[in-house]
Amino acid sequence: MDFTLKTYTKLVDALINAGYEFITFEQYCNGIRPHKFIIMRHDVDELAKNAVKLATIENSRSIKTTYFFRIVPQSNVKEVINKIVSLNHEIGYHYEDLSIHNGNYQKAIESFKENLTYFRTYYPVKTVCMHGSSYSEYDNRLLWQKYRLQDFGLIGEPYITVDFDKVYYLTDTGYAWDGSNKYATRDIVKSSHNISFHRTNEIIYAINTGKFPLQCMILIHTVWSDNPLHMFLNIREFIRNRVKYISRHNKFIAFLYNTAVKAYWRI
Repeated sequence: MDFTLKTYTKLVDALINAGYEFITFEQYCNGIRPHKFIIMRHDVDELAKNAVKLATIENSRSIKTTYFFRIVPQSNVKEVINKIVSLNHEIGYHYEDLSIHNGNYQKAIESFKENLTYFRTYYPVKTVCMHGSSYSEYDNRLLWQKYRLQDFGLIGEPYITVDFDKVYYLTDTGYAWDGSNKYATRDIVKSSHNISFHRTNEIIYAINTGKFPLQCMILIHTVWSDNPLHMFLNIREFIRNRVKYISRHNKFIAFLYNTAVKAYWRI
């Protein structure tokens, strides 16, 4: 089985054995960029308690990674955030304020400031990352066409700050490493890298044979699990991604999809 904690452990160990240094996104933004580095980024969209399992694996290997938390209850779990911080990882705000407030910039930026202040009660947050909000017509990054990250004491946003021609971008969107072009709505980057993978064992093979890029940001959502019940998430994601794809071309399906997603996230 792919996308399990056992598989994640093998991936991390392969990177360590190949000489990659793990840096947080905050460290990258502060100019810490070794010759071979990995920015391991976790978007905590849901199943927040799984984040602790990933963070524990990482901490046992003395590596630091970055966890972006949403404000929704499926992500914003106090004891989880505290535990992640205690395990010496970076946390940031996984913002979606513009989509929540239906494109109202004034309400969105007020909400952003309030939520950022909240997450700073756990950790001195310096970086943020937009949530794709596939149900919404509004791209949350558009906030930064009107406002500046620096005005909020922030130093980085992955989709604004990182040069993805230099840093290879790899995401597990849709339970497949090549799923971003098929299923992602906004977390897509322009890159000159001409390399792709489908399964995690392909990535591990590339690492072990010296064919993996020297600098990489890897996005791993916190749905990786060894729990057989969580394997049903594969089925849910299979269905959801296909509905999401169809909704791009069918307004009625889009309406049903958007309504269901908002109800699930309680936004």
